[in-house]
Amino acid sequence: MGEFRKSSHTRQERFEGEHRFEHWYRDNTVYFITSKTRDGVFAFESAQAKAVFWDRFDHHCKRFGFVPWVTTLLVNHYHTIGYLKVGENLGPFMRCFHGSVTKLVNDLLPQRLTPFWRERGKRNYFDGCLRNEWQTRLAYQYTLLQAVRAGLVSDWQEYPDTHIRIDVEWGILRARELKAFMENVGYPRLESGEVKHAGRGQ
Repeated sequence: MGEFRKSSHTRQERFEGEHRFEHWYRDNTVYFITSKTRDGVFAFESAQAKAVFWDRFDHHCKRFGFVPWVTTLLVNHYHTIGYLKVGENLGPFMRCFHGSVTKLVNDLLPQRLTPFWRERGKRNYFDGCLRNEWQTRLAYQYTLLQAVRAGLVSDWQEYPDTHIRIDVEWGILRARELKAFMENVGYPRLESGEVKHAGRGQ
């Protein structure tokens, strides 16, 4: 299944009855990544803040070799799906991307948001290695329709902050050729319906 390692902010295996969250650093993998501003603050409400997000996202994607397929940014969170060849680049990518966005967007806000990112608990983003074609289509559609689900537009194509770089079918075909899905490993967030229904309250 390729080289990988896991990390967590705690050594406890379970927290409040649930398995702890872990970051996975796996080579040759399709990732689903999401994060939210602390307390859901509308940090990306302005056009300037959105421009900062996209500029830094594109810059660090190129720098660390993350190839985005589809990404949607709303006023307080984002979702993206993409391919990462070198798993160990995930941590530096997210630190540099989130760090630069934090600095530049905070410069635009009337009051600085510290900490800026809080996806859940103490972590500032969630990442998941996609397991198969079905899960990838589900996550892709979920990301694509964020603005529709939020009631901002009736058609995702009307929302300027949904960016498609790679069509889902082409991406899946390429991922299949590269054996980039992390098959035969459970995905509790998906199995619980969290990815399918995530975003309510985000």
